[in-house]
Amino acid sequence: MKNEELLNRLFFKMTDYFKNDKKRIFHFIKVHSVAAHIGAAEGLDEHTLFILRAAAYVHDIGIKPSEEKYGSCTGRQQELEGPPVAEKMLDELDFAESDVERIKYLVAHHHTYASIDGDDYQILVEADFIVNMEEDELSSDAVRTCLEKHFKTSAGKRLCKNIFAL
Repeated sequence: MKNEELLNRLFFKMTDYFKNDKKRIFHFIKVHSVAAHIGAAEGLDEHTLFILRAAAYVHDIGIKPSEEKYGSCTGRQQELEGPPVAEKMLDELDFAESDVERIKYLVAHHHTYASIDGDDYQILVEADFIVNMEEDELSSDAVRTCLEKHFKTSAGKRLCKNIFAL
């Protein structure tokens, strides 16, 4: 199966997963779009871009089990609860085992900003930040601080500055 077909199937599987939760569905759609554009602008190879895009779709998959288990969904709880759910979904869609492992790793670390290893990881973090900053209506000062502290890619910095008029 081609990567685009796998991503399309994953997209609809995630809309099923978050059915009737338009906020969460639109969140992963926006993170995916931002991540895909930053990844392309940064020249990611085709396979790394595929991993990034899949991870962007499932990055918050741990929200539901976190809410069920803890009654909340902190970033750390999502990182703990998300990988097994992502693995099950990706396995059902016949993702390659090595791809599943990397995607699970990204899900398990997307709220951990120390020791980022890989362009896919860095770009996922930046895309999630951009979308969260917009959704949470952060102040210009908070956006600027986040940009200076966490953004490394030229495309991510450019997009953040353009969106938030910095």
